[in-house]
Amino acid sequence: MKVAIAQLATSVDKNSNLEKAQHYIAKAKSQGADFVILPEFYMALATPKSGVLPVDVAEPLDGPFISALRKAARENEIYVVCGMYESKPDDRKRAYNTTVFIDRSGRLIHSYRKTHLYDAFSYQESDTIIPGENPYKAVETEFGKIGLMVCYELRFPEIARQFALQEAGILFVPAGWVAGPMKEEHWQTLIRARAIENTMFVIGANLVGDIFTGRSLMVDPMGVILASAGEEETLITAEVDLDRIRRVREKLPSVRDRRPELYV
Repeated sequence: MKVAIAQLATSVDKNSNLEKAQHYIAKAKSQGADFVILPEFYMALATPKSGVLPVDVAEPLDGPFISALRKAARENEIYVVCGMYESKPDDRKRAYNTTVFIDRSGRLIHSYRKTHLYDAFSYQESDTIIPGENPYKAVETEFGKIGLMVCYELRFPEIARQFALQEAGILFVPAGWVAGPMKEEHWQTLIRARAIENTMFVIGANLVGDIFTGRSLMVDPMGVILASAGEEETLITAEVDLDRIRRVREKLPSVRDRRPELYV
C-alpha cells in the first residue's frame, strides 16, 4: 500500500484550489499511490486575515467542490481524503469543518465533522465553526480499517485510542496546524506519540503558507518517520507495510494490555 500527502497552500479562490488538488491527485496516482491525503479545510482559506468566513465558502457534501474531487478520484482510481467547509442550511454564521473520504470509484464513503475545535493559543475556531457530534468510526477499506481525525484533535489521545480499539491500523490526520512558539515540535511529537501508544501508522497532512507550518509526515507503529516535508508545497509518498502493524503489536501489545476497569 502506498500513501501520498499533498502538502499544499490554499487560497480564497476555490476554483484555483480545486485545479491544484486535481493536479496533485493525478500526480499521486502517477507515482503509484493508493491514497492521497490533502490538508484540513483545503477547499478555501478562511482565516481571520483572509477576510473570508467559513460560512461564505461552505458547500453541501454534494456541492461542486466535492463532486469534482469525486470525479478526480474515479478517473485516477485513487482514494482521496480532503478537508472542506460544509454548509448547514439553518446556520448563517457558522459551518462545519468537515473531512471527506472518497474511494477509488469516486464514492463518498465517509465524512467527518471536526468535534474538538481549536479554541487555544488566542484562536477561537468555535466562533465560525459548528462542532461535530459524529462518532469516531473507522472506515473499512481493502487495506483494512482506517481512522480519521483532524488537526487539534491530535491533542486528545482518547480519539486515536477509539480507533485502536476498533482495530484500525492507520490514522489519517488532515491539518491546518497554525505556527507559533513550540507548535512545530508539538505537531511532530503528537503524531509520533499517537502512533507509538496505539501501534498504528499515523499520516499527518498539513497546510503551508499564510499562518501554517507545513512539516507533514508519515510515521509507522514504532514511531519511525517514513517520510516528511518542509515548509513548501510538495507531494511526499511512502510505502505502508500493513504486516508491520501485526509485527509491532506482537512485540508491543500495549493496546491489548490495557486495564480499563482501573481507568475510572
